[in-house]
Amino acid sequence: MAAKSFRTSHDLAAKVRSQVIPLLNQHLADTTDLFTQVKTAHWNVKGPHFIALHALFDKLAAELPEQADTVAERVTALGGLAVGTLRQAAATSRLPDLPGGTVDGLALVRALAERYAALAASARAAIDTSTALGDAGTADLFTELVRDLDKSLWFLEAHLQGGRG
Repeated sequence: MAAKSFRTSHDLAAKVRSQVIPLLNQHLADTTDLFTQVKTAHWNVKGPHFIALHALFDKLAAELPEQADTVAERVTALGGLAVGTLRQAAATSRLPDLPGGTVDGLALVRALAERYAALAASARAAIDTSTALGDAGTADLFTELVRDLDKSLWFLEAHLQGGRG
């Protein structure tokens, strides 16, 4: 999809905005994909940790639309077009799909932890990229997202870590 831009009085150079907007749209696609995967895990989880994981997955899923909204609004504030339909996200997401038929609670936790870690890593890279481009606002947005993603990753990984030293 060709990048569309709109006239804006934003003081960030058009060249910078033209590089930051795709970065943001990629994160939007990945976040939208992650949301659908977490909800799928929420709906289908089975096993001895059902109640705890069902509730955790629902909590994690509830946070992702707000994160996606923040990213999409930054795209439009910079004069871009937010590319955020489910089909667009599926076509461009860098996250692996949730393994089909997986219902085991801890297997779902492992799979989601991998995806959260990947999304946090790409957000960290986006901090560096947007900083190098001179866009402190976008770098700050990605910094906030990294903190949220890292916290969610912690919640997931706590289920996988044993209590023995």
